[in-house]
Amino acid sequence: MKAGSSAKPIASAPTATPPVAHTRRTTIAAVEEKYHAIRCDLEEQRRTILNEVVEGLTSSNSQETFPDVSDQASAEAEQRFSMRILEREQRLVKKIDEALARMDQSIYGICERCEEEIPYPRLKARPVTTLCIDCKTLEEQEEKSRR
Repeated sequence: MKAGSSAKPIASAPTATPPVAHTRRTTIAAVEEKYHAIRCDLEEQRRTILNEVVEGLTSSNSQETFPDVSDQASAEAEQRFSMRILEREQRLVKKIDEALARMDQSIYGICERCEEEIPYPRLKARPVTTLCIDCKTLEEQEEKSRR
């Protein structure tokens, strides 16, 4: 083409809209990649808790009796404390399982109340959360006003 001649731009072929299944797969892959580090952290935390629970249960199976009443009372108080910790860890494992399930369903990171995306730093700090900071603050205020 000579200098100074006017050339028409070549029109590109119209792009076809990708099929919905392809778009969904791409979206799922993007979500999985975005939350991969959080998923790994959650899975590791779950393994650690379950290992500690098993270890705690196997080491505390023996009910020891003490001749001294105060020693027996201390042992029972320690056992009750351990049971409260186990119950708390059981609730945390349930929340971890729910967060992993939300990841599998590609709804992880979406606030259950306002349906907006929960900021990544909040998810990184509290990976089992289901509410954005604004909705969580509102929930706490509502809870406080009910008391």
